[in-house]
Amino acid sequence: MSSEWPLWEVFIRGQHGLNHRHVGSLHAPDAEMAIRNARDVYTRRNEGVSIWVVKSVDITASSPSEKGPLFEPSNSKVYRHPTFFDIPAEVGHM
Repeated sequence: MSSEWPLWEVFIRGQHGLNHRHVGSLHAPDAEMAIRNARDVYTRRNEGVSIWVVKSVDITASSPSEKGPLFEPSNSKVYRHPTFFDIPAEVGHM
């Protein structure tokens, strides 16, 4: 068994934001300690209102090299693009 603590990804929600953003990574033995360490490392100036920590091994991501095949099907659905619709003149500028 490895003697190294698991790697955690840290997400912080700022005081004026609605979403969490990735701010970094750290090692900790469990989620509670990861949150405490994240607070000490990433919110020293009281810039956060919420912290999420996720074990790095639990994150699954697409590969940038697979960008074409993964997103290609959405390109054929022109009705999803705002240019497909006519905006009535009475609506004004959007």
